[in-house]
Amino acid sequence: MSPIRVGVIGIGWAGQQHLAAYRDLPDVEIVAIAGKEPELLRSLGEQYGATMLFESWEKLLEVPDLDAVSIAVPTFLHAPIAIAALKRGLHVLSEKPLARNGVEGQQMVEAARSAGRVLDVVFNHRLRGDIQALGEIIGRGDLGRPYYAKASWMRRRGIPLLGSWFTNQEMSGGGPLADIGVHVLDYALFLLGEPRVLSVNAVTYSELGHRGIGGMKRETADQSVSEYEVEDFAAAFVRLEGGATLVLETSWAAFRSPDDLIDFSVLGTDGGAELKAVGATKAAVGDLHVYRDADGEIADYQPAAEPGRAHAGVVENFIDVLRDQARWPANDGSLALKRARVIDACYQSAAENKEIVVE
Repeated sequence: MSPIRVGVIGIGWAGQQHLAAYRDLPDVEIVAIAGKEPELLRSLGEQYGATMLFESWEKLLEVPDLDAVSIAVPTFLHAPIAIAALKRGLHVLSEKPLARNGVEGQQMVEAARSAGRVLDVVFNHRLRGDIQALGEIIGRGDLGRPYYAKASWMRRRGIPLLGSWFTNQEMSGGGPLADIGVHVLDYALFLLGEPRVLSVNAVTYSELGHRGIGGMKRETADQSVSEYEVEDFAAAFVRLEGGATLVLETSWAAFRSPDDLIDFSVLGTDGGAELKAVGATKAAVGDLHVYRDADGEIADYQPAAEPGRAHAGVVENFIDVLRDQARWPANDGSLALKRARVIDACYQSAAENKEIVVE
C-alpha cells in the first residue's frame, strides 16, 4: 500500500492537531506544511519530518504527487483554498465551519463533485465517547421516538482572539453560532438520526464583546485589527421533519457559571436522556443519564462511556475514506453544507425577526 502524501495548511492549534494525527497513522507521509510564522513553521517541519515548508498556501498546492491537504486557517480562506486544491485533484479535510456561508459551501461541494475527490469537515465533537454512547442508545430505539431536544455550548469568557479575524464579520462569517454553534447543531442532528431541518426561528445578541467583556485572557489579541462585529450569544428554535423540535443555544460570553458547558437533553416517547460536559472540551467524558421506566417502575441508569479521539478520530476516518474509492462520492461535503445552510437561516431569521424556511 503506497503512502498517502499529505500537506497541512495552517500551523495554529488546529493545524497542529492535524499534524499529530497524521503522524500517528501508518502509511501516511506528511510532505509539506504552510504557515505564516517562520520560526514555528521550521520547528514543526523538524518535528514532523516535512521538508517542504511554505509561507504561501498556493506554493504548497504546487507540490508534486500530493494526495490530500488539511485546511486549518481562518474561515474566509476555507473556500478559496479548498476549491483550488480540489481543482488540482487533491482531497480536502477542512476545519469547521465549511465556509463563511452556504453560497461558498455550495461552491466547495460542487468543486469536490467535479473533481471526484473527497471534501470532509472536522466535526470532532460527534466523535466524543459520551455522544457516541448516547447515539447508540437513541439509535436502537431505547428512548422511543425523540420529539424534543435541547443542545448548547455555553461559555462565560470565551471570545477567541478578541479583535482578531474571529470577531470580524467578513473574515469569520459570524460569532459563536458559526464557530461553536455549528458543532452543537452537528452533534444534535447526529444524535437525532439526521432529520431534515424544516425551519428556524433564531435570535442573536451582541451585548458584551463590543464592550471588551468576555475575551479569553490568555488568547486576547494584543493589537486589535477589527471592531467587534459579531454576536456573543445566539439561540434558535429548530423545527425538524417528523414533528420533532430542537432548541439550540451558544455563547462566547455570558454572565453564567465560569465553567464552559457542552450539553444535550432529549425527550422521547419511551425515555429521555441528559448529557452534561462541565468544562466542555476539558471534560473527556461528560455526565450521562438515561431516564426510563420498566414494568411501571423507574429504571434510570448511567451508561458507561470512554473518552473520544477528537481530531485523531476525524483524521483517521478521512484517511480510511481515501483508501476506499467507492466511498468518495458520498463524502463530498454535503452534510457540512446542510449545516451551513441552517446557520445561514438562523442569521437571516435573527436579522429579519421571523421564521425562515430552510431550503
